[in-house]
Amino acid sequence: MEYQYESNRIVAIENGEEVGEVTFPRTGTNTFTINHTYVDDRLRGQGVASELVRRAVEAIEAQGGRVEATCSYALLWLGRNRGCENIRIPGMQ
Repeated sequence: MEYQYESNRIVAIENGEEVGEVTFPRTGTNTFTINHTYVDDRLRGQGVASELVRRAVEAIEAQGGRVEATCSYALLWLGRNRGCENIRIPGMQ
């Protein structure tokens, strides 16, 4: 699996084909919101979504950014891997 970094998007590529993506637009001065994670059906359950979200969080934090999420998978991943105290859901305190 190869991962291609673009502006606020990371794409998973297998055999030259896009098979997954995560998007994280800037939603504030120093805030990025993971709002979409997708993995092709044939690769689900193989850790591709987890790897995409992990890479997105690392890319955001490398820029000194704050991570938020509206994507249900990203919220689940953050809860499992970062602990609830590190999650901020837009619109909630």
